[in-house]
Formats: sequence, C-alpha cells, structure tokens
Amino acid sequence: MIPVTKPFLPPREEYEKYIHEIWQRNWLTNNGPLVNELELQLKELLNVNHLLYVSNGTIALQIAIKTLGLKGDIITTPLSYVATCSSIVWEGCNPVFVDIDLNTCNIDPAKIELAITESTSAILATHVYGFPCEVEAIQEIADKHDLKVIYDAAHCFGTTYKGESIFNYGDISTCSFHATKLYHTIEGGAVFTKDPDLLKRMASMRNFGHSGEFTFDGVGINGKNSEFHAAMGLANLKYLDKIIEKRKILEARYNSWKDQMPFKSPYLINDATTNAAYFPAVFETENLTEKIFKILKEHEIFARRYFYPTLNQLPYVRKDRCPNAEDISKRVLCLPLYHELDVATVDMICRIIIRAFKY
Repeated sequence: MIPVTKPFLPPREEYEKYIHEIWQRNWLTNNGPLVNELELQLKELLNVNHLLYVSNGTIALQIAIKTLGLKGDIITTPLSYVATCSSIVWEGCNPVFVDIDLNTCNIDPAKIELAITESTSAILATHVYGFPCEVEAIQEIADKHDLKVIYDAAHCFGTTYKGESIFNYGDISTCSFHATKLYHTIEGGAVFTKDPDLLKRMASMRNFGHSGEFTFDGVGINGKNSEFHAAMGLANLKYLDKIIEKRKILEARYNSWKDQMPFKSPYLINDATTNAAYFPAVFETENLTEKIFKILKEHEIFARRYFYPTLNQLPYVRKDRCPNAEDISKRVLCLPLYHELDVATVDMICRIIIRAFKY
C-alpha cells in the first residue's frame, strides 16, 4: 500500500532519550522544559519574533480569533480544511466565503474588498498546499478597512516570502504540527505574532486565562501541549533539512512527467518559496480526476481529493457562490508525497496515471 502521506519518525533511541529525561523529572505537561526548549529552537530556526506551542492547529485558530476579539463576519476561503471554517463558527462568528484565484488556488484579493461590510471584522486566509497568499495585497485591504488578519498556515512550515518566514505576516499566523504534516510533533500546533501584547494574551488564554496562581485575566482554554509531544518535535527538528530536500526531489520527479500526463500545479507568487508539503495536481476534468483516483486505489495507491467538497457547501454555513473553488476542488488530487517514498515509486504512480489518460 502507498498512502498519500506517512509521518516521518526519527531514530527510536533519539526519541527515547527525551522520554528518559521526562521520566527522571516526572514533569509531563504544564509548560515543561522540553516545551520551552522547543519554542526557543523553533523561534531561532524560523527567525520569528514570538510563538507559542499549543495542542493543535485548530486550537491555534480558535485562540487567534478569541485573542483578537473578533465578532460578526470573517472573510475566508472556501478551499481549505474544515478546521478553518469550523473554528470561525465555534467562536460565534460568521464565515463569509470569497472565491479563489484559479492560478494560485488561494483567496483572491481582488474579490475580498467586494465582500466587506460593516459587519466584517477580519480576514482569515489559508496558504493552500503551502503556497503563500498575496500577503501584501491582503494587508493593504485590511489596513484600508481596519480589519484584522489571521493566516491559517497549517501547511507552511519552512515556507518563505521575500526571504522571511510566512509566519511573520498577519496579526496572528497559525500552524499545525499534526502527524500528517511535513514537520510534526504527533499532535500540536503554534501561534505566531510580532505583537508582544498579543503574545501575552495568547499565553494566558492557552492556560485557562491564568494571570497568576489564583487570578485570571479573562476566559481561557486548555491549549497546552505535553512534554511527550515536544520531545517528538525536538527529535524531528534536526532532520528537517533532509525531509524538505527529499520532498523537493520527489516534487521535481513528479513535475518531470508533466509533458506526458498534463496537469497544472498552483502558481507560486514572486519572491516566495514553498516547502513541498503536498503535491497537488489539477487535472482537466472532474471525470478524469475521479477515474485516476479510482485506478490508483485499485493499485493500492491512495491519493487524496484535498480539498473536496469546498467549505461553502457545508450544512452549517451560508452558501456563498464560489465557482472557481468549486471547480478546482473537483479536479485536484494530492498525490503521495512523504520522506520514505522513492523516485521509482513516483515513476510507477505516474505511469499508472498516464495509462488512465489513454484508456
């Protein structure tokens, strides 16, 4: 079986070394030394001002929305994972869906301004598949209308724009460190901000709203993460360069077959880099996409229709029309891509897809 993704695991003895330390200290959670060490190493690696390690990427979004005090409507993308939308609804706000750019697959800045009303409080945009949004255009619109900006950067570990981490953009940026991600801590996530006041509020909110041992400065949530998860994150960090290097080799191999199995990839904006977190292939028709998906599965190769269906079709949201996103979601497959995958297997997958085109 060839899955669409497979978690990278470090040498077992390296992880067990951290586990031994946890046993010796008997400090399992509640802002332990490994959590603090992971936060410091991530700040240095990513060259970001402030970050907090949290329990998952969804909690990261919920903390971001609550910290900014958002109310009313939040403009967002229909092409993302359900957590992007459900976090908005969970926090008592209304998602307003703006269509994507067909080339980038990200929210279209040209359409954002048309959706802004007196009820709009923020823009929550996803860097889809790790391809950066047009962050400068979005910020210009937000500044003009006094809106907050949150980025769902769940796919973006290692992605840059103009030489700096994509996490440095927006009022708050969030990331997921789930086991399916390029870099993972089994379960986990993070919030990023340049604003120390926002960091202070999020730190309190992550820990039930505590401002002291017996005091609280507002409503909070249990958004902490454990020493065991931080241990996996620390063990994985030293392999990050190798992980990205291998993924880029596999990405290039898929692209080398483009002439024989015509598909399109999202357009990468100028001055940006991506991280080969996914390999999204946009085929010509929905029928062809479904055919390829089925044939791959018959060979025990599991691609993913990611993201399908679009979020504007969920039963608990307003059904804003987003024809571009609905079209792309029907025609995109994420093909297998993970560290243990080899070039020969990529070639086999491509040959099977080519046969699907011909017959």
